[in-house]
Amino acid sequence: MRTRARVPREQAARVPVEQRGPGLDRDAVRLLLSHGTEVTHHAFRELPGLLRAGDLLVVNTSPTRAAAVDGRIGHARVVVHFSTRGDDERWAVELREPDGRGTTRARTGGYAGTEVSLPGGARLVLEEPLSARGERLWWARAGRAEVEEVLREHGRPIRYSYTEREQPLSVYQTVFALPAQDGQGSAEMPSAARPFTAPLVAELVRRGVQFAPVTLHTGVASAEAHEPPYPERFAVPEASARLINAVRGDLRGNQGAHAALGGRSGGGSRAGGRVIAVGTTAVRAVEAAAGPDGVVRAAQGWTDLVVTPERGVRVVDGLLTGLHEPEASHLLMLEAVAGRAAVDRAYDEALSGLYLWHEFGDVHLILPEERPHTEHCDGNSW
Repeated sequence: MRTRARVPREQAARVPVEQRGPGLDRDAVRLLLSHGTEVTHHAFRELPGLLRAGDLLVVNTSPTRAAAVDGRIGHARVVVHFSTRGDDERWAVELREPDGRGTTRARTGGYAGTEVSLPGGARLVLEEPLSARGERLWWARAGRAEVEEVLREHGRPIRYSYTEREQPLSVYQTVFALPAQDGQGSAEMPSAARPFTAPLVAELVRRGVQFAPVTLHTGVASAEAHEPPYPERFAVPEASARLINAVRGDLRGNQGAHAALGGRSGGGSRAGGRVIAVGTTAVRAVEAAAGPDGVVRAAQGWTDLVVTPERGVRVVDGLLTGLHEPEASHLLMLEAVAGRAAVDRAYDEALSGLYLWHEFGDVHLILPEERPHTEHCDGNSW
């Protein structure tokens, strides 16, 4: 298995697309479309014409929080990334070092009992590593009200070194973001949905594309270690589960009818809608709520599901996602949806086509491979 090439620094999206020139909106990014190993290039604004009536987009409604706060350990400056609030009111946090350029770098070390001073006199105490996988993230304790006040008064969006400057929190909110009743949110933006605008959503609806909202509050990702995601809080509401199952049921019915006529089933041989997740977070939520039979049931709580090619996907037919680093664990999910060959082909095309990476970058739409179906067919699609 060949190793994927690293992404050149100049292909990192340093600012949001709407700040790159006059008259640009969020939907001015590029869109790479994969049907199996067949790749075509588009503008994201062409999305309504690339989908079809009956397709279902599963979208994450989690809002992005201002999750980065300056702190001190003794006299040493640190930046605290608040990742996830646990059921016991502790917080999963990552401590990073300021790099002198307004961003941060990974910080080594840490031990139980370490006290971190936060703005306003609040104190955070490290208790234990979040996982046996390493000591990058720690469970830490401070009063819930204290942390919420610190984030509200002193928090800012998490920013990585490939970005050019700090951005307001509004830049990190997607059109689908809804305030969470319990105050929860994502430490980092569910960025695959960022290119959507209200007019584009309206055009999709006009063309018969449906939307199923789910929620998954993302924790802190790693720009250095690329570990699999830690457990995250999610919710799939009853209405969305029913809608997904209805589309899946239509697909199974269409496939069965086609098979009865001697045709071949498959992603490109059916006229029914497809379940397309907007972002890896949406995949994780809906797959966590699906049983072995592929039926999605209303669910909420924590998921530690990691979607790999070995596990496969039970619900999702397609995926709209950002472009991930070659070491990123998210690429295993893409391979589960499309296969290694398709992901490698798309990756090569994105590199040679100078697509832009990361949360402000371009996007990749993976749809089922189109297959001809002429056997015993009278020209109608099933």
